[in-house]
Parts: sequence; structure tokens; C-alpha cells
Amino acid sequence: MSTTYIWAVIVLMAIANFAVRFPPIAVVSRLRLPEPFVRWLSYVPAAVMGSLVAGEVLRPGGEYLITLRNPYLLAALPTALIYQRTRSFLGATIAGMLIFVGIRALLG
Repeated sequence: MSTTYIWAVIVLMAIANFAVRFPPIAVVSRLRLPEPFVRWLSYVPAAVMGSLVAGEVLRPGGEYLITLRNPYLLAALPTALIYQRTRSFLGATIAGMLIFVGIRALLG
């Protein structure tokens, strides 16, 4: 495959992605949506993030590993507690990374 072909595919995919996503956003942004619906939509980012994180924590490498030998799970638990106490996403993320590195060093 040539470089030109690869760039053409990337540009065309970007255009297709924009064409599919922009019109609904443009239309909905001009509407006054009912409050219960707006409240329901506010939970979507947290639900998506939770599902992505849970999948990676419980299935590292694509196989379920729900044991004390799973460093991702061992690091996720104190990270969740840190976030619950501090409500700082950045602080919990940094603490979680440090905890994960420490656990990986201990487990070998």
C-alpha cells in the first residue's frame, strides 16, 4: 500500500465519521430536551468509562482474572477508595498508577 492510499483512507474515514456524527448533534443542540432526558444523558460518560475500566481491570489480556494475582484489580480497589475520599480524578489516577507500579514490582 502506498502512503497516498493510506492517507486517503484516513481522510475519507474522518469525513465519513464527521458526516455521520455532526448532523444529529447539530439538530439536538438546538432543541429544548426534557429535564429527565438530560439528567439521563448526564450518566452516559460515567457509564462508558466504567465499562471500559471494568473490562480492562477484570480481563487483562482478554481473559478473566479475578484473583489476588491480578495487579490491575489490586490497584483498582485502593484507587477507587482514594477517589471516593478525595473526589479528585487526577489525584486518584496518579495514585492508581503509582499503586499499580508498586504492585507489579512486588508480584514480579
